[in-house]
Amino acid sequence: MAEIYLTREGREKLIKELEELQKRKPLIQEEIALAREHGDLRENAEYHAAKETLTNLMRRIMELDSKIACAKIIEEQNIDSDKVFIGVTITIQDEDGNDYEYTIVDLEEADLAANKISVQSPLVQGLLGHKAGETCEVELPAGKTKFKILKIAR
Repeated sequence: MAEIYLTREGREKLIKELEELQKRKPLIQEEIALAREHGDLRENAEYHAAKETLTNLMRRIMELDSKIACAKIIEEQNIDSDKVFIGVTITIQDEDGNDYEYTIVDLEEADLAANKISVQSPLVQGLLGHKAGETCEVELPAGKTKFKILKIAR
């Protein structure tokens, strides 16, 4: 897996989720064992549901393990804070004069309610590498829109 950039807080959140999922694994395995005792597995919906739950749980555990292993802590990176990049907080202004402030994070940490926007979002993709004071035309799902970068902070 490629490197991903996370805040310390984001990495701790992933570790906590991993620990919680690992605690659930034996419980689901127990459910499978109990369901298996109910007879013919071909017609045992309880068994198949528990197996599917375990499969999804294991998939997420492997995904989290991989992400945590490949994670680079944003605060420890030598990131140029003069340009829009992951780990910076930007203040931008749209064509109507509305100001927005976002912290650019990895998809795993994105939370629009907390003004944390994914580096993979169309908005950020259109702003990456630009400096404060520049106006960028960004291709959004609703069409092209211009944004002025007012401030970049780290």
